Amino acid sequence: MWNFHNPVAIHAGAGSLATLPQLLAGRRAVLITFPEAAALGLEQAVADLLGPQLVAIENNVQPNPDVAWLGAMHERLWQQHPDVPCLIALGGGSVIDCAKAMLAPTPSGRFEELLTHLRQDSAFQPDPARIKTLIAIPTTAGTGSEVTPWATLWDAAGGHKYSLHRPWTWPEAALIDAELMCSLPPAATLASALDALSHALEAIWNRHRNPVSSTLAASAARSILATLPALMRQPDALALREQMAVAALQAGLAFSNTRTALAHSLSYDITLRQGVVHGIACSFSLPHILRLALGRDAAVDALLLDIFEADDAHQAVARLTAFLEALGVSTDPARYGLGEGERWDAALQQALQGPRGRNFIAAAP
Repeated sequence: MWNFHNPVAIHAGAGSLATLPQLLAGRRAVLITFPEAAALGLEQAVADLLGPQLVAIENNVQPNPDVAWLGAMHERLWQQHPDVPCLIALGGGSVIDCAKAMLAPTPSGRFEELLTHLRQDSAFQPDPARIKTLIAIPTTAGTGSEVTPWATLWDAAGGHKYSLHRPWTWPEAALIDAELMCSLPPAATLASALDALSHALEAIWNRHRNPVSSTLAASAARSILATLPALMRQPDALALREQMAVAALQAGLAFSNTRTALAHSLSYDITLRQGVVHGIACSFSLPHILRLALGRDAAVDALLLDIFEADDAHQAVARLTAFLEALGVSTDPARYGLGEGERWDAALQQALQGPRGRNFIAAAP
């Protein structure tokens, strides 16, 4: 028995940002975006499309949304715009995750109540009549947050990472327009694409995989392997940007049903402690984890070997390693503070105990 569920309405294609007024359907909205969006002309583009329907802009979202500043934004938004029914998230995964944290009010109006829920993993049941809806418009190809219910929130001072996941954190709609991704710098293009590759592979070597998620994930992985090197050479190529956007979307749809696994579990501490950008932190370990995954399930093995056009496990691992290192991504754990040997083994064992690590096909039952 298995099921596949994803309630997000997807609207995609170059130039599809122009359909935003139709998606909004007369509702007022607040735009949540990143600081550079104004200089890139993105804020003005949305403002021109929506006119008076756009009532405010929050444009100071930083990478890895941190509770240190999320609280002030949440309280400001709910004090100033409690009756605005919709949020529009325009940006990468950090922007979309931030917007998810803004969707529901707390009884007191203080963000601390939501933070307590995250810390204690306790029930948080906001008034359903007051919850805002979310239209997610990614400007990167990789996060998958536009089609998942999860928001990764950080507490750098406290040394913690939280995952917000409630029925109301699913976006209402995702608008995928590759034209918005053409200005993405090379480093962000690479990191976001490798995040998508990790999503795809982790959806395959996952205890919660199903035929639909595996099909989407395999298609995404093949496309990323074929497209990313060319895109890094031709970052202005819209056709390549569209191919990468579709692959990232497929990977997002896949792990929206499986969740991520061991590579992401390993990544969080590396990002938190060392500041390694998420897409690199969760992809450098993929060859090591591929080696652990192979030999656990015949159908998974066949799919993974086919993706890498490999005859055996050694060849598959070698090809994934070569792919990453040709893009300038070291696969040596020592580069990330985890030298081979006892320290690396300890990190793997600790990651396997985390909620995401337990999704890995080779994790203990």
